[in-house]
Amino acid sequence: MMRLLLLVALLLPFGIADASGLDALHSFIAGTASAQGEFVQKVYDRKHKLTQEASGTLAFLRPGRFRWTYAKPYAQLIVGDGVKVWVYDEDLNQVTVRRLDRALGSTPAALLAGSKEIERAFNLSDQGEKDGLEWVEAKPRDKDSNFETIRMGFSSSGLQIMELADSFGQTTVLKFSAMRRNPKLDAALFRFVPPKGADVIGDSGESR
Repeated sequence: MMRLLLLVALLLPFGIADASGLDALHSFIAGTASAQGEFVQKVYDRKHKLTQEASGTLAFLRPGRFRWTYAKPYAQLIVGDGVKVWVYDEDLNQVTVRRLDRALGSTPAALLAGSKEIERAFNLSDQGEKDGLEWVEAKPRDKDSNFETIRMGFSSSGLQIMELADSFGQTTVLKFSAMRRNPKLDAALFRFVPPKGADVIGDSGESR
């Protein structure tokens, strides 16, 4: 499940002016080239019982480059280099690598790293105001997607909360903080070389 959450990290409309959920999402697509900040992630089962909790940092650079670092409860690194997605489990000293286009599909990541024509992959709907936030919902058009719905809550300062309901009955809630919109990011953040001795699973051919 944690590996799937690299697809969560990438839909990050930060620093959007006060607007409806759909307006905020489209403004982000048009005006956010990069972002960097922190997150807290909680996963609930179908009975709404907390089953996982994690935290860490994130950064992205459109299109297709991102770095998602779990600091707690255990170390894990997910890097998209524009061609491939690398998932490094430090405890297992194991790397899983997939082509970026295959890893994204109709996922939250596609809203960030894919084309601007997001309606091709998602049905979008404005969900109105609740708890002081403007909400928008995205439903993947791909019936094989692991996610059933993706809900995003915006304040005047940008995205505050994401809620993802998956096909296993779980709900993942992400809360974002200390976000910087359009910072200048070092390209080295989005390069990954498997550590010496690590087991590499998948397509580990040459990466850009």
